[in-house]
Amino acid sequence: MEDLSTGSESDYSNSWISWFLSTKGNEYFAEVDEDYILDRFNLTGLNGEVVQEYSRALNLITDTLDEESLDDDVRESVETSARFLYGLIHARYIVTSRGLSKMLEKYRKADFGRCPRVYCYSQPLLPVGLSDIPYQKAVKLYCPRCEDIYSPKSNRHGSIDGAYFGTTFPHMLFMVYPQMIPGKGQPVGSSSVADVNRSLVAGQGRVEGGGVSTTSVATKAERYEPRIFGFKVNEDARLSRWRTAKRDAQITRLENLEREQGQPNL
Repeated sequence: MEDLSTGSESDYSNSWISWFLSTKGNEYFAEVDEDYILDRFNLTGLNGEVVQEYSRALNLITDTLDEESLDDDVRESVETSARFLYGLIHARYIVTSRGLSKMLEKYRKADFGRCPRVYCYSQPLLPVGLSDIPYQKAVKLYCPRCEDIYSPKSNRHGSIDGAYFGTTFPHMLFMVYPQMIPGKGQPVGSSSVADVNRSLVAGQGRVEGGGVSTTSVATKAERYEPRIFGFKVNEDARLSRWRTAKRDAQITRLENLEREQGQPNL
C-alpha cells in the first residue's frame, strides 16, 4: 500500500481519480469522466468481475464513500477493489469517442514511450492488452509503424493488467483517426523526433479521399540485413531474397488492384 499511496493528501482529498492518476506507475491511464462512471449502463456486468466490495469501491471512485467508518483492513480491501474496478471501467471508456480523444493526446505526446526498433525512428507507442480477461496478461506497447508489440521499460508499467486497455483500443484509435497512421519509411527530411511527430500529424502514403495507399506503405518499409564485410550472410541472404521476391510480387498485385480501383499511387 505504501508503494501505491504516493499521491499527496491534498490530491487524495480533492478526488480519488486525481490521486489514482498522480500515483507513480499509473501514467498510462486516462481520466475517466465522472458522468461516464455514474451512468450505470456503462458498468453493466462489472459487479460480476469485482466480487469483493463492488459498491464501496464504486463509491470510493466517485468520492461518496465515508472512509472514516472503515477499519484499516476493510479500507485496504476497498482500495484494491477500486483500482481493479477503475481499470475495467477504463478499458470500456477509452474506446468511446471521448476516451479515444484523451488517449490520442497522450499518444501525440508520446506518454506511452517510443518504439525501440531502429527503423521505426522513435515512433510513439500505444498500450494494448493481449487478453480482455483480467489477470491473464500484462499490458504491452503496440507500434503502428512495425506493427509489433513490446514490453514497457518500467516494472511499474509492466505489472499493469492488459485488460485495463483491452485488445481493441489501439486499432480502434487508428480506425477513428486514420490520418494518425504513420508511414513505414523514414520521415521525410531527417530522422529527428520532431520530424516523426510531424509525420504523425501530416500522415504519409495517402491517396485521394484520405485513404492509405497500401502499395506506398509496402515500398517504404525498411528491414535490417546482416552483412559480413559488406556481403550478406548466406542463410540470411537467401531468406532475404525470398522475402524481397514475395514482397515485390505482393506490391505488383496491390498496384494492379489500386489501378483497377482508380486509386493513384503516391
